[in-house]
Amino acid sequence: MALSPGKEQRLVRALNRGSEQALGEIIESYTGYVGAIVWGIVGAKLSRPDAAEIVSDVFYVLWQNREKVRPEALRGYLSSIARSRSLNALRRRDLDEPLEEDALDLDLPGPEDETLRREEYAALKRAVDSLGEPDRSIFLRHYYLCQSTRQIAGDLGLNLNTIHTKLRRGRQRLRAELEKGGFAHE
Repeated sequence: MALSPGKEQRLVRALNRGSEQALGEIIESYTGYVGAIVWGIVGAKLSRPDAAEIVSDVFYVLWQNREKVRPEALRGYLSSIARSRSLNALRRRDLDEPLEEDALDLDLPGPEDETLRREEYAALKRAVDSLGEPDRSIFLRHYYLCQSTRQIAGDLGLNLNTIHTKLRRGRQRLRAELEKGGFAHE
């Protein structure tokens, strides 16, 4: 059940003040969203109870850091924590799939870091949106949803090498766009 932006912001403000009721509504509204991200990353590599535990951990982290969550950034916060917790669970089990050597390293601060600059986020979003389809979808599926290149190739009916090529070219275009906008990171 998706929340309207206004209701979501009111809930986050109440959460910031320590409202357990707001936390409950957020959990009810976003468990499916968080679960889809977690399951998309861990897939069959972990059991369903392990995935459910990761989902619970995401909401625990949300509660522990409730004062830091910005009203307009709830979905991003939840997805970032879900990805991080899922990848950490895979690493603990030595099941993670390494990223390519030339993966784009934006060194963006995490959602709990209040110094995240909106301009940098907007520049990144514009750069990703400029990729066009299917490159944009491939890029988001791999780097945002953490889907494997094999899974993306199978889902889209494309050759695995094509996916790798599109990701490499996408990283090069993003890097160039971000450098042009003054947002390059070492």
